[in-house]
Amino acid sequence: MKQSGGYVWVYSEPGRGTTFKVYLPRAEGGASSRAPVVEETPIAGTETVLLVEDEQAVRALSQTLLERAGYRVLAAADPAAAGRLAESFGGRIDLLLTDVVMPISGGPALFRQLAARRPGLKVLYMSGYPDDTTDEHGGLPAGAAFLQKPFTRDALLRKVRETIDR
Repeated sequence: MKQSGGYVWVYSEPGRGTTFKVYLPRAEGGASSRAPVVEETPIAGTETVLLVEDEQAVRALSQTLLERAGYRVLAAADPAAAGRLAESFGGRIDLLLTDVVMPISGGPALFRQLAARRPGLKVLYMSGYPDDTTDEHGGLPAGAAFLQKPFTRDALLRKVRETIDR
């Protein structure tokens, strides 16, 4: 506030509440004529994504966001289920979108397993853990595509598109 030339006045009485008054300096000149910021429409796709996420809420939301953007999504709660899905799915899987840290086996091990049977498979890792925690669970190869959780719809869709297009 002080940096902007304003200040805050606070008054409080026990049992009665608190009042905050915010004073800002008067703006000089008219309203800005800058164009409004328009949010870019995320790039959609039609590719198939194998989504592996052990948190049900994150998996459901990610699946919904990807499907609304046109992607075909195969969703699995763990690496074992993902392996079965990949084995039974006859079509091309363009991207593995996987959590790094999961019970029993992590995303990097799953990718190595699937890539051996599906040449050309690309991978996008996601995690809510700091980098040093992911290193303890197999680490990520240098230059691996990574999406930090929590993420926005736009961040997810941009990173998926970017990874597929690499």
